[in-house]
Amino acid sequence: MNPTLSFFYFLSALTVLSALMVILARNPIHSVLYLILTFFTLSGHYILLNAQFLAAVNIIVYAGAIMVLFLFVIMFLNIKQDHEETKTTITKIAGAIVGGTFFVILLGAYRKTLIPGYDPYRFDSQVGMIESLGTLLFRDYLLPFELISILLLVAMVGAVMLGKREIGERHF
Repeated sequence: MNPTLSFFYFLSALTVLSALMVILARNPIHSVLYLILTFFTLSGHYILLNAQFLAAVNIIVYAGAIMVLFLFVIMFLNIKQDHEETKTTITKIAGAIVGGTFFVILLGAYRKTLIPGYDPYRFDSQVGMIESLGTLLFRDYLLPFELISILLLVAMVGAVMLGKREIGERHF
């Protein structure tokens, strides 16, 4: 068996297992840690797809910043371990119905999807690389890139102005 294919199967099994543990973990902090593991395994899939930039962004943004924010909020809320079970039978049945319906919709969408075959003559190994992404971004999409940078700058200034205290104003 191809080593890349066996690594893909191992990574896929680990991704599905860690995603299931996100849902099944009783402790919210353990759930967040399993979610971080899920993001790392998804970054492994990006690397297998030759999308190194997406893998790096996924690790930096999601596994780094977003998960630190999640952990901070969970620890800030100080959720007690001895919480009572609030799920009724009707809630469990409704959840099973919604989950089953979602699964059937995903299965139907998967059956209608046409996956193109591999063509070695049209294969470009530089598709997911940072250099080709930067060339595309700064050549073909320069105006939207600059407009988004201005929008983010205005959002940062607005956040600073909203968070700024007035002289004499007290926040408790």
